[in-house]
Amino acid sequence: MTIYVVIFIKCINKILNNIRIIMKILKPLLLLIITFSLWSCSEDDGPGVVPPVEDLDADLATLISNPDFFILPASDDFASIPQDPLNPITAEKVELGKFLFHETATGGNPKLKNDYDSEGTYSCASCHHVAAGFRAGRKQGLSEGGVGWGLVGEARVMNPKYEDYLDSLDVQPIRSPTAMNGAYQDVMLWNGQFGATKSNAGTEANWTPGTPKAVNALGFEGLEIQAIAAQDVHRLKIDEDLLNEYPEYKDLFDAAYGTYDTDPQTIKELGGLAMAAYERILLSNEAPFQQYLKGNKSALTDTQKRGAILFFGKAKCVQCHTGPALNSMAFEALGINEMKGEGTFNTEGDKPERFGRGSFTNNPDDNYKFKVPQLYNLKDDDFFGHGATFTSVRDIVEYKNQAVPQNAEVPASQLAEEFIPLDLTSEEVDQLTEFLEEALYDDNLVRYVPESLPSGFFFPVNDVDSQDDMGIMGGI
Repeated sequence: MTIYVVIFIKCINKILNNIRIIMKILKPLLLLIITFSLWSCSEDDGPGVVPPVEDLDADLATLISNPDFFILPASDDFASIPQDPLNPITAEKVELGKFLFHETATGGNPKLKNDYDSEGTYSCASCHHVAAGFRAGRKQGLSEGGVGWGLVGEARVMNPKYEDYLDSLDVQPIRSPTAMNGAYQDVMLWNGQFGATKSNAGTEANWTPGTPKAVNALGFEGLEIQAIAAQDVHRLKIDEDLLNEYPEYKDLFDAAYGTYDTDPQTIKELGGLAMAAYERILLSNEAPFQQYLKGNKSALTDTQKRGAILFFGKAKCVQCHTGPALNSMAFEALGINEMKGEGTFNTEGDKPERFGRGSFTNNPDDNYKFKVPQLYNLKDDDFFGHGATFTSVRDIVEYKNQAVPQNAEVPASQLAEEFIPLDLTSEEVDQLTEFLEEALYDDNLVRYVPESLPSGFFFPVNDVDSQDDMGIMGGI
């Protein structure tokens, strides 16, 4: 028995000795393979360094510690939507406002009547329509005096009959802002001149009698004041004649307000309050980023998550663009050029709009400062900045990245403290652009648009050329 044990031990020793010989031969090769594998895992980190495991969701959670702060409420959750206490949102007001906002029959008070083909051809939606993210679809909004449409308003041009009456065109020497997410603004327009409370508290001396700013004396917040003042500014006619000619509007007014005076001023104000209620529920709450904030981590791609990390981190966008609408009520100067050039009308000369907030407050310290805009559904637009001087989202991201002002007239002392180079790489600019364009894009805004109007008119414009465009191309 002992001899067998001895033989077994000798065999084991021989096998182990052979293994040691083989390992000695293979050791250099194994070391080479391991070294190459580590080096190939991360060329950036260098040979032998294992890259950290990337957890984009965890990184983003660190930057967004309170996701609820950035969540837009549901459009029918009126209690959660910011609103004017003097104009509580109701479903009846929203329904009336939705029709009035798009109703081209309200375009009943053009400067040029009769043979100029303008009556009943325009509405609020002419410059704030769904196909352009509730913007104009062209560089400069064109309401009265415009004809044609194209696909998203890009082909709208001046009616030749207005060629000798350019002052009668309804255009503004500044970019028409979107109507989206306006509930998160207490004053309206780039200079914030509409609104009697909050940001405009104490500005009563600037509510110049005989101008649209005088409407602030009614005491409402910005959306309400704008919707009332706009009826005169944009030659709209919401009155008893509208209710009589289209009885459905009489029913809608009755449902929204019950008993009310039928004098012209009251109907105008009630119509404006209804449109403001409707505008308050225009929320981009189905965008992928909104879904992500509510817990759907697959709603964003990795590229969009990297862009979000830049937005809330290195690029510091959130310093100014914050809250549910990614905007703020601050007024900042970024040295952007004014509106001018091809396709614009009445932009020449020294327009007060060029001074931004200062054109309202008359405070030189406010000159060239414009309200920080919301950032949802930018992809629907082709023009950016208050002067529409950028033609892509990436262009304006790169402008902010470089921080070299366009407008030499803006003193350096007026520029925002945040307007400094961001040192983003080209790849990072692409990632941030991807976040802005795609993650903040609600692709179902058509839910806010009526299928038809009580008048039966085409909308958002109703001239003959536009009718042809919409009939051929589908329109809105």
